[in-house]
Amino acid sequence: MNLFEVNEETCMQDGICAEVCPVRVIAFENGAYPRPVADAEDLCLRCGHCVAVCPTGSLSHCAILPEHCPPVDQELGISAEAAAQFLRGRRSIRVYKDRIVPQEDLQRLIELARYAPSGHNSQGARWIVLGKSNLHSLAGTVVDWMRWVIAHKPDLAASMHLERTVQRWEDGEDVVLRNAPAVIIAHAPADDRFAPSTCTLALSYLDLAATALGLGTCWAGYFTAAATFPPMKAALDLPAGHQVFGSMMVGYPAFSYQRLPSRKTPEILWRLS
Repeated sequence: MNLFEVNEETCMQDGICAEVCPVRVIAFENGAYPRPVADAEDLCLRCGHCVAVCPTGSLSHCAILPEHCPPVDQELGISAEAAAQFLRGRRSIRVYKDRIVPQEDLQRLIELARYAPSGHNSQGARWIVLGKSNLHSLAGTVVDWMRWVIAHKPDLAASMHLERTVQRWEDGEDVVLRNAPAVIIAHAPADDRFAPSTCTLALSYLDLAATALGLGTCWAGYFTAAATFPPMKAALDLPAGHQVFGSMMVGYPAFSYQRLPSRKTPEILWRLS
């Protein structure tokens, strides 16, 4: 199959596919059918915009066939009010039920996370999922990293209140991973310039999607910060050249939240004209 093919029997020759193409690999003239430009194979991002936008399903991309792309169900659209409540109601969960999250639900979250934006449709995020049996020892490694920071970078340690955090750990409180039943790590090649935003956006999608499965999440900031600590690197055993760009605790919330807290008024500099 060529890069893409057009069903001339159903194509409306409206040129929408060419208009939405981010890198302009679709040529279109009135009265003709869409066609790939000369260097389309090299430039195409395989993003699927052309397939998704065609109202008659007339364009088939070699990597994205319309029959593999379910139609948008307009009845599943949400109102502005529902979206506002959903986004405002999202909470960082730090108290979890003692209940294992099924692997299929964790898989489902990651499957949804792959639809997050990524630079040039690179889709570079890779994943590690850690279960309960691994987490206490890894949290202890994070605390060892904290002790190293306290000894070698006291100003940084003071700004992060690490001495207090270590003391809480020593008193028996898991302030690193909060006794979460699972942690999901997003990693990618360290030299991938898109990796920081790709992994952050993917984890953000995962974070929001968890609510629909009755799950709660919290960004594991200490864990991510300690990921370059040699003992942690050895424990995680990432592929060569890869780096952790974010990690997320996942579990069932022990409590339900009943209110939508306020936030600071946004500071906006308008330059519309």
